Amino acid sequence: MKHRLTKYLFPVKAHKLYLQQMKTVLFILISFVAFTAIASGLLIISKPDGSILHLQLGVLSGTPFNNFLIPGIILVTIVGGTNLIAVFFSMQNHPGRYAWAIAGGLITCGWIVVQILLINTFYWLQFLYLAAGLSTLLVAYQLKGKWAA
Repeated sequence: MKHRLTKYLFPVKAHKLYLQQMKTVLFILISFVAFTAIASGLLIISKPDGSILHLQLGVLSGTPFNNFLIPGIILVTIVGGTNLIAVFFSMQNHPGRYAWAIAGGLITCGWIVVQILLINTFYWLQFLYLAAGLSTLLVAYQLKGKWAA
């Protein structure tokens, strides 16, 4: 019934345009997270005291970290790497592109939630990346449906 109803509500051209717009939004989201996570992670790794990004080591008190080296490595490899794989798979129209985007969205959200819990401080960027992660999850999950070839 859902497929039949979609056929009547969306003419074929409008439906294809809608899918293309969703794919574009997803590509922008995962690209943004991938490249900014990798860039900022590399900057943090280069100066683990956080000075290059004006981060204070005091925010790490109460966490298992003495400096930003390990968080920077995690940011580059796990957060940035997963989203970068999603970007490459998306560019190639790989069948697993939406699964990787969902993984990237989950990891991005997880990274932000753990960060908030560990440092007990809120920054506007955390809300931006949480919104990007949640949006990635929603759009990728929608596109992963059977009707999004």
